[in-house]
Amino acid sequence: MKFTVSQSALSDAIAVVMKGIAPSSTLPILSGVLVRAADGVLEFQTSNYTISIRHRIAARVDEEGQVVIPCKMLSNIVKTLPDAPVSFELAERQVTITCERSTFRLNTLDAGDFPEFPTFALERSVELPANILTEMVGRVWRVTSTDKNRPVLNGVYMTVENNTIRLVATDSYRLAVCDTQVETSSLEGSFELNVPADAFNDALAITGGQGSILIGSTDTQVVFVAGNTTYVARRIEGVYPNYKALLPASCATTVKIDVAALTSALKRVSTVAQANSAVKFDISAETGQMMLSAISNDQDAATATVEVEAEGASGVIAFNYHYIFGCLNVLSREKEITLELQSYNQAGVFKSYDKINYLYLVMPVRI
Repeated sequence: MKFTVSQSALSDAIAVVMKGIAPSSTLPILSGVLVRAADGVLEFQTSNYTISIRHRIAARVDEEGQVVIPCKMLSNIVKTLPDAPVSFELAERQVTITCERSTFRLNTLDAGDFPEFPTFALERSVELPANILTEMVGRVWRVTSTDKNRPVLNGVYMTVENNTIRLVATDSYRLAVCDTQVETSSLEGSFELNVPADAFNDALAITGGQGSILIGSTDTQVVFVAGNTTYVARRIEGVYPNYKALLPASCATTVKIDVAALTSALKRVSTVAQANSAVKFDISAETGQMMLSAISNDQDAATATVEVEAEGASGVIAFNYHYIFGCLNVLSREKEITLELQSYNQAGVFKSYDKINYLYLVMPVRI
């Protein structure tokens, strides 16, 4: 095998497939990247048996072949090289890498031991704008559960119907929902899929620069295709819970809050709430103020007041401040958020309306 490729293209390709490397594995082959050279194309593959990634780029191929190279070592080398042609030549069990005045010689692994890239025939698929979907996934994927005993909650539930994309995630303590309008005229009927949260985020991270991304499914797989990149992950089995039943039909109190002001106030108050994560929200519809307060286990205390527009009943409710930051952090570019309360003993619902509508339901904590 012998080929030459530009350093920039090689660096980008390795960055794409690095997501498929097993972080810790007793199988050395899973720490490698399969490089296949043929017909003026380099194909890079990684796999950890849960996900598989394939990426292709153009190159000058003098001799066809394939080899498995330790991926992290290759990545570290390529990052140090100048933006110049990089040549690879395989001899015996070693590959020689040359770029200008630098030469490296690495031991390789047997390509025959590398896992086959999954084959698939998509049962259902939909093509969506990558940039919009990336922003939507960024708002919900961290809300999914990490409890492996409840795998159905480890995913982001996606539905596409009537030109509307909706993403839903929950960990039983909070629920995030976002939706937006897009053109989906190529889709017949509806599309729904529970996508593993980490795979969803990673797939979009490495393909988000593309104009669109194809998402499809088989009985056991979730498949993402964008440009020259294919990402395959295991599908989550089971029926997603009826999240709509959790959404209150009405509210007794509505509070409009400046996002930046609430974020600043919560940062100040939470400094004393490290061990005791409860922060009280004391809402006064009469004065148009909301006071945040927290008390540490050592009885240290902090308060901060935010000007708000409140309608309805006044009262006090407490939330885990980590969960509230989970909402505010993804809305940092929004100006205003609305808090709706059915009562001060029930879940609070934060809402934001823009090009992407966002709803974040969080359970209160006892005070």
